[in-house]
Amino acid sequence: MNLLTIFLLFLFYCYIGFANGVVTKTELRDEVSILLSIKESLVDPLDQLRDWTVPKNAVAGNISVPCSWKGVECNSDGAVEKLDLSHMNLTGKVSDDIQKLNSLTSLNLCCNGFSSPLPRSFSNLTALKSIDVSQNYFVYGFPVGLGMSPGLMYLNASSNNFSGYLPEDIGNATFLETLDFRGNFFEGSIPKSYKNLGKLKFLGLSGNNLTGHVPGELGELSSLESIVLGYNSFEGGIPNEFGNLTNLKYLDLAVGNLGGPIPSELGKLKLLDTVFLYKNNLEGKIPPEIGNITSLQLLDLSDNMLTGEIPAKIAELENLQLLNLMSNKLSGSVPPGIGGLPQLEVFELWNNSLSGPLPSDLGRNSPLQWVDISSNSFTGPIPAGLCIRGNLTKLILFNNTFSGPIPAGLSTCMSLVRVRMQNNLLSGMIPAGFGKLGKLQRLELANNSLTGQIPSDLASSTSLSFIDFSKNHIQSSIPSSILAIPTLQNFIASDNNLVGKIPDQFQDCPSLSVLDLSTNQFTGDLPASIASCEKLVTLNLRNNQLNGPIPRVISMMPTLAVLDLSNNSFTGGIPENFGNSPALEMLNVSHNKLEGPVPANGMLRTINPDDLIGNAGLCGGVLPPCAHNAAYTSKQKILHAKHIIAGWLTGVAALLLIVTAGLGAKSLYKRWHENGGCFERRFEMSSGDWPWRLMAFQRLGLTSNDILACLKESNVIGMGATGVVYKAEVQRQNTVVAVKKLWKSATDIEMGGSEDLVGEVNVLGNLRHRNIVRLLGFLHNNRDAMIIYEYMQNGSLGEALHEARIADFGLARMMLKKNETVSMVAGSYGYIAPEYGYTLKVDEKSDIYSYGVVLMELLTGKRPLDPEFGESVDIVEWFRMKIRDNKSLEAALDPNVGATQHVQEEMLLVLRIAILCIAKLPKDRPSMRDVLTMLKEAKPRRKSSSNSGGSHAATNKDKPIFSTSPVNGLL
Repeated sequence: MNLLTIFLLFLFYCYIGFANGVVTKTELRDEVSILLSIKESLVDPLDQLRDWTVPKNAVAGNISVPCSWKGVECNSDGAVEKLDLSHMNLTGKVSDDIQKLNSLTSLNLCCNGFSSPLPRSFSNLTALKSIDVSQNYFVYGFPVGLGMSPGLMYLNASSNNFSGYLPEDIGNATFLETLDFRGNFFEGSIPKSYKNLGKLKFLGLSGNNLTGHVPGELGELSSLESIVLGYNSFEGGIPNEFGNLTNLKYLDLAVGNLGGPIPSELGKLKLLDTVFLYKNNLEGKIPPEIGNITSLQLLDLSDNMLTGEIPAKIAELENLQLLNLMSNKLSGSVPPGIGGLPQLEVFELWNNSLSGPLPSDLGRNSPLQWVDISSNSFTGPIPAGLCIRGNLTKLILFNNTFSGPIPAGLSTCMSLVRVRMQNNLLSGMIPAGFGKLGKLQRLELANNSLTGQIPSDLASSTSLSFIDFSKNHIQSSIPSSILAIPTLQNFIASDNNLVGKIPDQFQDCPSLSVLDLSTNQFTGDLPASIASCEKLVTLNLRNNQLNGPIPRVISMMPTLAVLDLSNNSFTGGIPENFGNSPALEMLNVSHNKLEGPVPANGMLRTINPDDLIGNAGLCGGVLPPCAHNAAYTSKQKILHAKHIIAGWLTGVAALLLIVTAGLGAKSLYKRWHENGGCFERRFEMSSGDWPWRLMAFQRLGLTSNDILACLKESNVIGMGATGVVYKAEVQRQNTVVAVKKLWKSATDIEMGGSEDLVGEVNVLGNLRHRNIVRLLGFLHNNRDAMIIYEYMQNGSLGEALHEARIADFGLARMMLKKNETVSMVAGSYGYIAPEYGYTLKVDEKSDIYSYGVVLMELLTGKRPLDPEFGESVDIVEWFRMKIRDNKSLEAALDPNVGATQHVQEEMLLVLRIAILCIAKLPKDRPSMRDVLTMLKEAKPRRKSSSNSGGSHAATNKDKPIFSTSPVNGLL
């Protein structure tokens, strides 16, 4: 080859290299345009990307410009390699142009406000190794195709609104180490293709709508260290194959609807440190093989149906910090070896059937923080060393049969926050020292056999808010300043042998709301200084030996709602301003030595006469007139001996005047009655009936006769499952109420004893809620019962919902006490539980069904029977059809409530609860207590900026998306 040829070849290769260099620079310049296009599609309220601009003086072809932009990193060739836009409060959408960043290996969009779909073009980013789009509001399905990214190692899409099915193609990303889809709305089953992820270390699928069986194939993921699948609705049980996950450290299957036994194969997982299986339907015994997991630190098997005894081998778990077995069906005793666990901090066994003594050394060898073993059948003494390490915060032992004294060491445990030992057989004295514990808030020792005195040091407490010493045998006076504890809200010492006077130390009781000193032996008068307790709601002093007059200032206490002074020796009259007390709802002064007329004002006009009886000198108002009261008249004669004859003549004259006036009034009344008033026909009563008694829960201004006179056919405004409803309009009082006469016959409904019914209604009458129709009063004799409601001008519940007020709240439980049936189906159609039609039985679960229908109305804005549903289809069946046909439930929600993803998510959570309430079988419906618990927890799965529960980085990926255990925060 001659020199010319060599020279020409040299020029050719130089040209080719130059040409290639020009292309590369062109491509790099294109990435500037791509990034600017991405920025254009974003909404950046904080101007976080302010430096994403090309300077005017930039040298043409300067390819280093984007590499200095915020969140942008380039590789050695100058191409964009990493894009981190996390925590920038960005919204808008992610541009399709992102797929043109061919060298992108890492994308982080975590913790923003995106509520749009992710572009499907993500699948073209085949160089990706890490993608994090967690803690946003991304919607619709997750993009398919990322499984084609051969180097993908990290994928986090948790805490979003993704729906549809889990992407099966992810099973092709065989280098994947982290897969996190927690806290979304994915449905269907877990793809079996995930068994191919041989290098997977973290699998998070909790908090979705996943169903089907948990695939046993997941047991082939030999590298798996953490698996979080809870908060789903799986079928079947825990796969035995999980025993093959020899590298597993963290297992969370809580709230997963899992049944069957706990696999004994889990005992082979020597590295496992956390097992959360709570709130499932697990059955059978706790496998003793659990004791082989020597690295186990947190074990929570609570809220299942486990039976049998606690395995003794659990005492071999020397690293165990949390042992939670509450709310199961466990029996037998606690293995003695548990007292020797050196790391145990949380010990929860409440609500089981456990018995026998606790390990005597419990707490001596471990830093116990939380002990709750309430509602069992434990016996014997309370272990003396529970707080020997000085860490105990909560000691909850109530509802057992512990005996012996309260350990003196507890009263020196400075870490204590709550001590609850009520309903046991404890004896001896209350040890001194509790008042010096600066963190102690609750001290509950009620219903034991404690004796001695109330420790005087309690008065020096600066933290106690709740003290309950009731139902013991305490024999002392009350420490003079105990009621002045600045944080004290409730002080209950009823049913003891307390003596002396009630201390006149009420000038400083800033927080006291409940004071119950009933059934003791207090003497002396009631200090007027108690009126300075501006937050006092309940004052109960019944069954004592108090005397003197009732202080007038008590009547004007701003929050006092319940005042019980019965069974004492109070003298004088009832202060006339009691009727106008600003908050008083219940006043009982029966069985005292009161005298004089009962003031006929305010709530005293409708007070229950039973709350006044036993005072021979009281008269007037709701009691017989004072002129007919022999005791009162006799008293007046003694006091006015000089005027006895004049007084007698005056009395006779007054009586004649009253009779004359009465006859005249009767004539006028009859004439007015005949002219079309409300009193067209009297409600008839057989001669053997008891007289009608009106129990009013607020100031009505009505008498029983006013109510009875309006019960006529022309005033019927409705008929329900519990009775017929009348509109009672009393013109002279300008008052309108609704009266429900309850169905009652010898063969249909067993309402229980009169006292039971009165007691039930008395409780309900004190309820106050803007969405419950107010129960104003109760009218009854020995044969019939009527409930008086506020009159709702808008008509029925169905009309009010489309604003909600619910009547008959809480009445189902007392309508049937003996599992009997009603003779017909009555009620608002659409709300009636299906079992009415074939059993005619009424119980609380029937109310739960109706409540579920009301929830569905609120969520949809539709009535129980709507033309949209189709002929003979109600709202319940409409939803059931949608679920059977796998149709979207979002479209059924009321758009007027709010169209944001946040609101819609919360509505869907409440809808889940409604669907549980309308289960076909009553036994499958939750209790109202469970419904309340679920409603409290029905909050959108959003995380705070601190990201305390979720994970967006490998360092905290082991943390569950939800609070995993009732005591998780403690650890």
